[in-house]
Amino acid sequence: MFLGTHTPRLDQKGRLFLPAKYRDELSGGLVITKGQERCLYVFPTEEFRRITDALATTPVTAKAVRDYSRVLFASASDENCDKQGRVTIPAKLRDYAGLERECVVIGANTRLEIWDSRAWSDYEAEQEPAFAQLSEEVLPGVL
Repeated sequence: MFLGTHTPRLDQKGRLFLPAKYRDELSGGLVITKGQERCLYVFPTEEFRRITDALATTPVTAKAVRDYSRVLFASASDENCDKQGRVTIPAKLRDYAGLERECVVIGANTRLEIWDSRAWSDYEAEQEPAFAQLSEEVLPGVL
């Protein structure tokens, strides 16, 4: 499970230090792909395989499945952390997420998300007022 908020910087070669506490879980490889709201999703390879298997059982006749799968897989990049714990973010994905220097890496349960720091601040400020009400819809009877 991935938790927390971290603020690494992107270097001139497009590399980002992933938080040390996540490195063991990502040591078997990771997949970076486009996420919603212009962030990037980072999945451990095994979790991405689980998603791939689930999508393989959906009908290709469903347009939404085709559209989602095309964007998800076409933008996906297999990566590994180097010995220092850095991962290279491909240029097309950096452009998609508007990543320049200041970034935010958040834990989002089974994945990490990488955000431009300003975009994350804007998103968080927009979502914060509705957070309490969302629990009633997202987790009825749990919280």
